[in-house]
Amino acid sequence: MDIASVIGLFAAWGLVFFAIITGAGISAYIDIGSVMIVFGGAFGALFMKFPMKNLVGMIGVMMKAFFNKIEPTDKLIDDILSLAVEAKKSGILGLEKVKIENPFLKKGIQLAIDGVEPELIESILRIELNSMEERHSTGRSMLEELGDSAPAFGMIGTLIGLVAMLTKMDDPKAIGPGMAVAILTTLYGALLANALFLPLAAKLKLYGDLESAQKSLIIQGILSIAQGDHPAVVQEKLASFLDPKGRIAIEEAQKKKKGK
Repeated sequence: MDIASVIGLFAAWGLVFFAIITGAGISAYIDIGSVMIVFGGAFGALFMKFPMKNLVGMIGVMMKAFFNKIEPTDKLIDDILSLAVEAKKSGILGLEKVKIENPFLKKGIQLAIDGVEPELIESILRIELNSMEERHSTGRSMLEELGDSAPAFGMIGTLIGLVAMLTKMDDPKAIGPGMAVAILTTLYGALLANALFLPLAAKLKLYGDLESAQKSLIIQGILSIAQGDHPAVVQEKLASFLDPKGRIAIEEAQKKKKGK
C-alpha cells in the first residue's frame, strides 16, 4: 500500500471535515440538490466520453494509486545482471534453469532463449510496452476528466442557485436555499477535483512513468544479454537509467557480490 496516498487522502478530507464540524456544523454543508448536480453532471459527462468497458474498471484504476506494486528499480537491475552473469557463464540456454519472477523480463528472456533476433525481441516488447502505456493513459484520463468536470458542474450549480434566488427575491425564505445551492455546488466540485480526482490522476501518472521506464530498462537489459554483452557492459547500460546515487549503489552491490 502507498502510505503517502493514504496520508494525503485522510489529511485533505480530514482537515476539511474538521473545519466544517468546528464551524457552522456538518448539516449546513449538506444539500441534496448540489450533490445531484455535481456528481450526476460529472459522472454523466464521463459516461458520454468513455465506453462502458473502460468505465467498469474505474474503481480498480483508482485503487492502483493506493495498491500499485512496482518492483524497486535497483532490485530489477540486480536480477538482470545476475542473468547476464549466468548467460556469460553457461550460455543463453543456461537461463532456462533460472527462475524469473518479473513477467515482462521472463517473456523477453524466453524469446532470447528461443533464438529470436534482438531486433524482433525489441519490436515485440515495445508493442507490449506501448499497449500498457495506452491502458494507463486511458485510466488516468478518466480521473482527469472528472477533475475537470466536477468544478465545471459546480459552477453550473452556482448559476442554477443564483437564478433560483433572483427569481424569488420577494420571498426572503427562498433566498437561503437558493444561495446554499449556489455556494455548495462550487464547494463540492472544487473539493472533489482537488482532493480526490486530480491527485489520484497525478499519482497514477507517476506510477505509469516509472513502470514505463522500468520496462524500457528491461528491454535494454534483454537486448544486451541476447547480443552477448559482458556483464560489466550490461551494468553500464542499465546504470544510465538511474540517478548518480542509484548508480553508486548498484556499483557497490556488484562489488560486494564479486567479493564473496
